[in-house]
Amino acid sequence: MAAWRAPGLDAMLSDDILAENAGRFEAMVDHRFVRDIMADRLDDAVFRRYLVYEAGFVETAIAIFALAVAKAPSIAGRRWLIGVLEALANEQIGYFERSFAILGIDPAAVPGDPRVVAFNDGMRAIAERGSHAEIITAMFAAEWMYWTWCRAANTCKIGNPELRAWVGLHAAQDFADQALWLKRELDSLGEGADAACRRRLSQVFAEAMALEIDFHDAAYGP
Repeated sequence: MAAWRAPGLDAMLSDDILAENAGRFEAMVDHRFVRDIMADRLDDAVFRRYLVYEAGFVETAIAIFALAVAKAPSIAGRRWLIGVLEALANEQIGYFERSFAILGIDPAAVPGDPRVVAFNDGMRAIAERGSHAEIITAMFAAEWMYWTWCRAANTCKIGNPELRAWVGLHAAQDFADQALWLKRELDSLGEGADAACRRRLSQVFAEAMALEIDFHDAAYGP
C-alpha cells in the first residue's frame, strides 16, 4: 500500500516524511487488524473493543484539533480546522453512538488497556507541547494511514454492516479531503523549514505511527 514517492530535491515535506518512515507506515497499514478486516474475518469481540477505544480517541482528537485551531497561523487554516471539529463532534461521534446502540455495547463495561492510554496521552502531549506544525504532522500520520488502508478495504467484502460503515466513513470523499488538506498544510508549513525542524516533524510522524500500532494491537486484548 505504498503511499509516497522517494525523497528528492523536488519532494514535498510530507513525501519525505512518508519515505523516511516507510517501514513503520507499512507495518501499520499491513497490521493484523487491517488484514483481518480485508479478509472479512475480524472477530466481533475485537471490533467491539476497538470501537470503544476509537470512540475515546475521537474525543481526544477533538481536543487536539482545538489546540491546532488555537495555534494555527492563518484564519484560513482555522476555518478549515473548525470544520474538522464539527465533523468529529457530529459525524464521527454520531457514528459511535449509533453503533453502540445497534450492537448493544456499554463502553463502561469494556476493560481499559495501557496501550490505549499511552496512545491518547501521547497524541495529546504532542498537541499540548508542540507547535502547530507538530500537531498537523501527528494528525496527518493518523488520517493518511486510515485513508490509505480504508480505501483498499472499502473494495473488499465486509459482512459486518457496522464495520463496513466504519471503513466507508474513512474512505469517503469528506475524509479524503481532510487527509489531503493535512498533507497540503504540512507541505506549506515545511516551506523554508530548516533541517532540524524537518527532522523533528519526521520524528513526530514516527512517534504517532508507533502509538497507532500499539493501539491497534490493544484491540486484540492483553
